[in-house]
Amino acid sequence: MRQHTRADRVSELIARNLSEILRKEISDPRLEMVTITGVEMSRDLKNARIYFSTAGTGKDRSAALEGFTSAGGYIKRTLAEKLELRYMPGLRFQYDESIEYGSRIEKLLKSINEADEPDHRPDPKPSGTE
Repeated sequence: MRQHTRADRVSELIARNLSEILRKEISDPRLEMVTITGVEMSRDLKNARIYFSTAGTGKDRSAALEGFTSAGGYIKRTLAEKLELRYMPGLRFQYDESIEYGSRIEKLLKSINEADEPDHRPDPKPSGTE
């Protein structure tokens, strides 16, 4: 079983605290429908890549990224106060495409399954086998 590294623990702390900051402290409408999906830390804990998703279109995604850029300094200061780390990592925000990708795969599998359904119906029981 893999041991959690310090980077893993710091990632979890950043994700939890950032979600709380977004929910309670930031009133930017561009960040209202944003969900933090994960945080990836560098081994030296100097950089954090924060993945987010948003319900909506590519326009909403761009707006959310602008919102993060605008609030980046505030977010970093607030996280630094809450986490009490010796060195606060640099924050980079990136849209998480995995949810859309998973949804696209699910639709493809469903369409394949629906297309194959007539071919995979159970054969009727042969007469006289009962």
